[in-house]
Amino acid sequence: MYSADVNKIIPFSSVDGPGNRTAIFLQGCNFNCKYCHNPETRNLCINCMDCVPTCPTAALSNKDGKVVFEPQKCIACDTCIKVCKHGATPRIVRMTSKETFDKICENVPFIRGITFSGGECSLYPDFMREVFTLCKQAGLGTMIDSNGSIDFRKFNGLLEVCDGVMLDIKAYDYNEHIKVTDVGNDIVLDNARYLAGIGKLFEVRTVVVPELFDFRKTVEDTSRELAPFLRISNIRYKIIAYRKNGVRKEYRDFRSPTNEEMNEAKDIAIKNGFSDIVLI
Repeated sequence: MYSADVNKIIPFSSVDGPGNRTAIFLQGCNFNCKYCHNPETRNLCINCMDCVPTCPTAALSNKDGKVVFEPQKCIACDTCIKVCKHGATPRIVRMTSKETFDKICENVPFIRGITFSGGECSLYPDFMREVFTLCKQAGLGTMIDSNGSIDFRKFNGLLEVCDGVMLDIKAYDYNEHIKVTDVGNDIVLDNARYLAGIGKLFEVRTVVVPELFDFRKTVEDTSRELAPFLRISNIRYKIIAYRKNGVRKEYRDFRSPTNEEMNEAKDIAIKNGFSDIVLI
């Protein structure tokens, strides 16, 4: 049985896929997005102990050089996240696939399915496959929210128990993608084409940060490239406005897009054949 580092579980979410869902956020990411809205999910705790004395409820302690987290004492004040200098959080729980499924079942029958997010959940493919298999047996839908950095063809049996993938297109241009994430996007775009070709690409998403990259080119090229696959299955394009909430201090000076810019991005996608477009 596989296990994973779970950052948090949101019992009921209406923004992480179709219908009311339980969203499971896994810890760790291989991108360094400048506008990341949950930067504490990027890295694993290095046990520096900076957070331990700041916890107002003593939910954190030093046990043999490792930070120990006691969830029952936590009041979710986020003090530990605010003092962390390493893009991490001590509030991580290592859970097996069965423990995760049992936690999900607490929300039945009020959910339609589950979504794995992160961080980058595709770093735990075998764990997701086991949880999804249990969810399918229970009649629950299964979705993945991914940055597309790892070849989905390599995930043994995962897509067979996955209803669809929500894929981030941070920037279409290779060099701009590096500027946004510190990583290239060859695998991301290949995954987009592959998933669209087998009818598993539920949604692509672009966060619009006008001062960071050419969002018009990204929406233009993404929608134009994926439009031929719309005959296989519908693909939603979610276009998200950058907001500084939760973003690291050094990247909070980017401006949010105007309503006119957001509608311009929508019009570009419509022109290229997309009809299911969501602006956030």
